[in-house]
Amino acid sequence: MIDEKSELPMMSVSDGNIVLFHPHVSDLARQKVAHQLTTRWIGQGPAVEEFEAKFSNKFCSGFSSIAVGAGTDALHLAYILAGVCSGDEVIAPLFTCTATNIPLLYIGAKPVFADIQPNTLNMDPDHVRRLITNKTKAIVCVHYGGLPCDMDELHFIANHAGIPIIEDAAHAIGASYKGRSVGSISEFTMFSFQAVKHITTGDGGMLVMKDSSLLPKAKRIRWFGIDRESKHQAIWENDIREVGYKYQMTDIGAVMGLAGLEEWEATKQHRKSLFSVYEKGLVDVAGIKFIGGGYTDREHAAWLCTVVAEDRVRLQYKLREHRIESGQVHYRNDRYSIFRGCNGFFPNMDAIESKYLVLPLHTRMSLEDAEKVVSVIRSGW
Repeated sequence: MIDEKSELPMMSVSDGNIVLFHPHVSDLARQKVAHQLTTRWIGQGPAVEEFEAKFSNKFCSGFSSIAVGAGTDALHLAYILAGVCSGDEVIAPLFTCTATNIPLLYIGAKPVFADIQPNTLNMDPDHVRRLITNKTKAIVCVHYGGLPCDMDELHFIANHAGIPIIEDAAHAIGASYKGRSVGSISEFTMFSFQAVKHITTGDGGMLVMKDSSLLPKAKRIRWFGIDRESKHQAIWENDIREVGYKYQMTDIGAVMGLAGLEEWEATKQHRKSLFSVYEKGLVDVAGIKFIGGGYTDREHAAWLCTVVAEDRVRLQYKLREHRIESGQVHYRNDRYSIFRGCNGFFPNMDAIESKYLVLPLHTRMSLEDAEKVVSVIRSGW
């Protein structure tokens, strides 16, 4: 008898186990970190600036960028720079990591949750449109799993309301929408370099801004409100006019990021190959709906592989019997006590809440591993 309320323990990394996540830390990254530890710079230094420039040129059309200690830091900065204040409303995804929405609580703003699209698990633009009020200050969207949201529709809504869009692209490094790379579309885009993302800096994030005039303010807020460049020129008369934070990235993390950029094509190709194995193998399986496949107007970044399964718990136990880890990863945010008062009517989320499941996808997996997962699912549960 399977107890649907029981939780399977995290699997160990050992021969024969296919774990849900694993960091991508290459020999090159280890070499770069070892070298960096011999230099003068282990905090924020020249490597951070190099990483900012190279990342932006590769993914974000050269827009202004600022590297920080976490994607959450980047989102908090984005909300501040967008002018979100206490009492404002921000339309936000119901289904996301809480890191998307918790920084709004720092500010005293109210997340107004939008329901999901059943076929993508991204926010539903039709629901977003109905949520706009005169208190709405911004829209924040998440590209779930690495599949870009319907950005044309969201921008139409935002432009009509005169508000910015902030993209949480934590899942979406390398994704594109109608030929434009994620990071070059909206006023603000956040990327994550948390441990198990496409590129990791141990933990870290990047905020990309279309408006380059915001960069000096972003740099000040990142570092206690201090004009760091003037400080390094030994000009000590600088005033602090803004409340700042200790949100900077370190050079140790930045060189890991630089290694990830050098190896990007191989990382991207491997992840997309695994995703393709899943998509081809699961598209016609009874009781399974594959999420995020089949789109020709946008490129999936292949961070998560998610399915909607009938009797998800039984499937999860079947996978575990074959030493395959799976999980939900993200949860609807309105279930958390900190978001009490942000409730609403979310029929699409209600319909899949007990059915979605994330399958393993990372660079420690082989194509044979993905084929094994597919084979186990196809055998039934």
